[in-house]
Order: sequence, then structure tokens, then C-alpha cells
Amino acid sequence: MSKIKPAKGSPYARILGVGGYRPTRVVSNDVILEKIDSSDEWIRSRSGIATRHWASPEETVAAMSVEASGKALADAGVSADQIGAVIVSTVSHFRQTPAVATEIADRIGAHKPAAFDISAGCAGFGYGLTLAKGMVVEGSAEYVLVIGVERLSDLTDLEDRATAFLFGDGAGAVVVGPSNEPAIGPTVWGSEGDKSETIKQTVPWDQYKTGDRFPAITQEGQAVFRWAVFEMAKVAQQALDAAGLTPDDLDVFIPHQANMRIIDSMVKTLKLPEHVTVARDVETTGNTSAASIPLAMERLLATGKAKSGDTALVIGFGAGLVYAATVVTLP
Repeated sequence: MSKIKPAKGSPYARILGVGGYRPTRVVSNDVILEKIDSSDEWIRSRSGIATRHWASPEETVAAMSVEASGKALADAGVSADQIGAVIVSTVSHFRQTPAVATEIADRIGAHKPAAFDISAGCAGFGYGLTLAKGMVVEGSAEYVLVIGVERLSDLTDLEDRATAFLFGDGAGAVVVGPSNEPAIGPTVWGSEGDKSETIKQTVPWDQYKTGDRFPAITQEGQAVFRWAVFEMAKVAQQALDAAGLTPDDLDVFIPHQANMRIIDSMVKTLKLPEHVTVARDVETTGNTSAASIPLAMERLLATGKAKSGDTALVIGFGAGLVYAATVVTLP
């Protein structure tokens, strides 16, 4: 019998408000024709496109998203501090980490929401909407901000006759919230990986290395340590409270394997009982970022230090700064 208290969400979800932002610069087909051998008539006949908006240096992915989000929030009659999650779909945010969603959440004034990016190309908004619907129904967020944003002018080959005229920039956002009747239908989604070469980035990022090195991740060690030890222990306790459990109810603790000092300090701050098994996979595996919790979980189960059905508190935290904690029943 599971010890976890069931979540309480809305029976259904709906889009409550929508907002958009288009860059101020309008680009005609004549501009496109400066670099390709074509005609306005050909472009219009092939695509129906006469103009497109291209972003200025100041109209970043984050800046456009903030503008669209503000409009969506106003349209929905929802304040930023009511947003429980921010989901951003984009392929043109050039920083791998942290997610641009964290910056957007901070700039709109949201209060510590879950925040993450997804990369699903033109299907990304639908993916985000589906995730948001699930959050509202499941109860992990009452209101979710879903943003689709691109600066595809940065990724356009202006000398490619087949694509130079296609892409524009802009941001659109919706607020998803509770509903008493079905208002977002079931999603039909999938993938066909055998066609992955039909739309692709021309050159992978690994060809832009500096010498033999990629751009590196840096960290302010002491500041991160203090945040992880003191603030994340509070978040872990909140996850226990949300599940209706106490530390005594736990069998296992699986924190992000950042370093052993953080793990030991969190154990002490949470006052975990002696019977709770603590994952310390960092010793032999190091900090594997997003992979650290599942790797540690797998090792505990494989070595018999944890067993199927055990109640485990898991918490991840990192660049952004972002965090997520929950209680799970081990598989």
C-alpha cells in the first residue's frame, strides 16, 4: 500500500488567456531577394509570405517572451505570482543551460515556479500545452504559463533559396488553468525519427568548439553550497508535507549527487532517522547533473540497499537556479 497522499487538481484544464509579441522590424520579400535568385511572386506562390518580423538585438528570446506573457496574464486575469510553472518551447535560445524559462519567470515576477524549456520544434507549443494540462489536472500547479518563442532569423541561411524566405521571429503565450468542463482535448502526438534529417540544424554545436574544448559550465561554489544546504532542505521538507509524510515515513533519500558535503549537510538539516538509506553515488560516479538521481536510484536498487515499494524522497537542484522535489514509490 502506497503511503503517498493523492494530489488534488482540477477535473479539467483550459486556456484562460493568450498574448503575443511581434518584433518591430517588418521584413519584405524584397529584402530576402537581395541574397537569393527568386522573385516576390515566386515566394508568395510557394509560401503565401509577403513579410515577416525579424528581431533586433534587444528583442531577445527572453524579452519577447516577457512581452507576450504579460499580455496573456492580463487577458486571463491571472497575476504572475499565481503561476506555478513556466514552460518555454524554443530551439533558438543559444544557451544550453540554464533554461530561458527561469529568466522569464523572474522577469515577469513569478514566485519560484517550476521553470523549464522543451525542444520539440514546431510541435513544441502543443507539447507544452499538454504538459500544462497535466499539471493543472494533477494538481502540481493551478496556473501554468506556456510560451512558444523563436528568433529564427538567427538560424536562417539567407542564401538558401529553399528556406531564406520562410522564417520569422516572435513569441506567443497562453495561461492554462482549472476548468469545470473539458476544454483542452486529448493530444495525439508522436515522432518519426526516420525522417529526422528532413529538418535539421546544418552544423552541430560540437563543430563550434574552441580548440578541443566546448564552452564550459562555471559555478560559484560557496554560494551554491549555502543555497543547496539551507534552501533545498526547506524544499525537501515541503515535498514531504505535500505528500502527507514525515521523515520517519521515509525509507530512502535520493538527492542530486552534487557533492558529498551537500548531501551530508542536507541529511543533518532534515534530521533524517538512521533507518533512512541515503544515496551517495557521487563518490564513484561524480556529479552527472540530470542523470544523477536516476543513476543513484538504479544503484540502490541493484545493490539491494533499497527495494521495490520503498518510499523515497528525491530532490534535484542546479543551474537557474532551479529545483524540484517529490516523494515517490520506488519501482
